[in-house]
Amino acid sequence: MIPIAKPLIGEEEIEGVVEVLRSGIIAQGPRVKEFEERFAEMTGVKHAVAVTNGTAALDLTLKAIGIKEGDEVITTPFTFIATSNSVLFQGARPVFVDIEEDTYLIDPAKIEEKITERTKAILPVHLYGQTADMDAINEIAERRGIPVIEDAAQAHGATYKGKKAGSMGLAGTFSFYATKNITSGEGGMITTDSDELDEKLRLLRNHGQSERYIHRILGYNLRMSDIMAAIGLAQLKKLDVFNEKRRENAAFITSVLNEIEGLEPPVEREGRTHIYHQYGFRVTEDYHLTRDELLKKLNDADIGARKGYFMPIYEQPFYREMGFPEDCPIAKRVLDQVIELPIHPALTREDLKYMAEAIRAA
Repeated sequence: MIPIAKPLIGEEEIEGVVEVLRSGIIAQGPRVKEFEERFAEMTGVKHAVAVTNGTAALDLTLKAIGIKEGDEVITTPFTFIATSNSVLFQGARPVFVDIEEDTYLIDPAKIEEKITERTKAILPVHLYGQTADMDAINEIAERRGIPVIEDAAQAHGATYKGKKAGSMGLAGTFSFYATKNITSGEGGMITTDSDELDEKLRLLRNHGQSERYIHRILGYNLRMSDIMAAIGLAQLKKLDVFNEKRRENAAFITSVLNEIEGLEPPVEREGRTHIYHQYGFRVTEDYHLTRDELLKKLNDADIGARKGYFMPIYEQPFYREMGFPEDCPIAKRVLDQVIELPIHPALTREDLKYMAEAIRAA
């Protein structure tokens, strides 16, 4: 089976972990600090705060900016459930805005109609490795006085008009789960230029401690370990190479899909660098098979393709119980069409050719 994702772990990661183990400092320590500094430098921001995972990054960021019960946060229904769950963790309510059909990203033209007096943040997701339209989103946010938090869990190193994902809002959040473009096993990061927000986040992740046994606020234990940071540091050095390989793989697959009526490859908007965390293409009505029929043929050929997110978040069982409206028809339609193909940098040329032939033969 050609897997949908495969982390590339080399000797640099192994040696980094061994060095940490031999040092005796295996919890949060100097490697975490270095990882934060290097990640902030890569992203182009003043601060980066390492935490245990990407969901923790979202949760702590929303807590730090004061989202609370009764508030609303605008986001997308086409993403992993952690994005909107993090809003629910605050006692607030996610408000779902429909997507652009060709990019799968939140549609800025539909944001303003969803803003109310209770709207306290906009939370766009840079889905599959392409940034949302941040100029349009930030223009609305600035005019309305609403902060923007970028969910960049899938967009390490992606750019928008020369700016890196995670540098264009009040804060950005990242995940280093095993399937991401770089990994630390688990792990997350929050990026910001705000000194005030940076200070609040560091208190929140460490029991509210400003110094040992002095607790200024109610906090949590959501620290990253030096073991995780050692892996992340080694991976970060490889990020540009990994992303370029993903882009090369995506270009090859796109050239194949462009030959076939009814298969729509993902669109990369002008001025953006898509880093293809996943390669999601659409099976439209003009194709001779349904999405599920094509997916079965690919799986039968030992290609680890899969559906995208199975449904808009508001259709998840417990969201239905909470009574979220079903008002994002484009997201619903696209989610019924998408197939995610393996695109990771571990793919060989033979893997890509094999996938191409399987698609052509379907």
